[in-house]
Amino acid sequence: MNTKFTEESICIEAPVAESTTYYLKEELCVKRFYTNRNSPPVLMIHGSIENGKIFYSSSGKGLAPYLAKKGYDVFVVDLRGRGLSKPSINKYSKHGLSEILKYDFPLYINKIKELKGDVPQHWVSHSWGGVLILAYLARNYGTVKIASMVFFATKRKVIIKSLKQLWNINILWNIFARLSVKQRGFFAAKQLKAGSDNETKRSFDETADWVKNERWIDWYDKFDYAAALKKIKLPPTLYVAGIADDVICNLRDMKLLMHETGEQNHQYRILGKSSGNKNDYGHIDILTHSDCEGDVYPMALEFIQKHS
Repeated sequence: MNTKFTEESICIEAPVAESTTYYLKEELCVKRFYTNRNSPPVLMIHGSIENGKIFYSSSGKGLAPYLAKKGYDVFVVDLRGRGLSKPSINKYSKHGLSEILKYDFPLYINKIKELKGDVPQHWVSHSWGGVLILAYLARNYGTVKIASMVFFATKRKVIIKSLKQLWNINILWNIFARLSVKQRGFFAAKQLKAGSDNETKRSFDETADWVKNERWIDWYDKFDYAAALKKIKLPPTLYVAGIADDVICNLRDMKLLMHETGEQNHQYRILGKSSGNKNDYGHIDILTHSDCEGDVYPMALEFIQKHS
């Protein structure tokens, strides 16, 4: 695949979080990849303790460049404070997931509409990014035309019980990560080598609340996301998990999220050698492994093309 693509950075000014006096403004960064500006748009949302580089590399590899070479106009988001968005998360950062859902998602959507017109978009996510997408649609269904969605390694709750789950979730996340938040005022995941980017105290707390609670309820106004999702018709959605991802996105946890959205047009795939793949994929290498271009990405492309 030698097709050349164009890469651009788009900056969007965002409202400063309430009670924040340290910043004059906040800036959201979106990376755009395309070979043809007139091709169908794809919006990509990353997960917690991540940034947009889960979808692309500095050497031009990754799902975003792949789809650009295949004829799509790809917009990769760096959520507020992550990646190239400014300022980077620190102890003064006051925003949480609520600002991302209320203010930032509409900014991404409207920027694509400004550049492309009100045409159907394809949405792709990794991990917690899929939860944010569903939460946004639960409140704002109909504000954007979505042709299809592909969720890689997405779950809301962790119900699987194992020694590995005990160590990764109960000890590393619930104890050591919380100590980091208490000491620094934010979760310094990047510095602690626990992830590729940091989280604010509020986004850490809000994420933890949704992971542990049985009901999917808003932190502030008690809006019931699962109940709302069951009342709307979501776009065709492909859920994908790696067979080696046995804690962060176990198959049972992924199916639980699918169940929370009701009887929808969903499909799921488990990627591993037993399914005919070259590797038993995990949580991160499901998008970053050197074999993904021939072993994983074509599956997402086929699904998107089917619903274009």
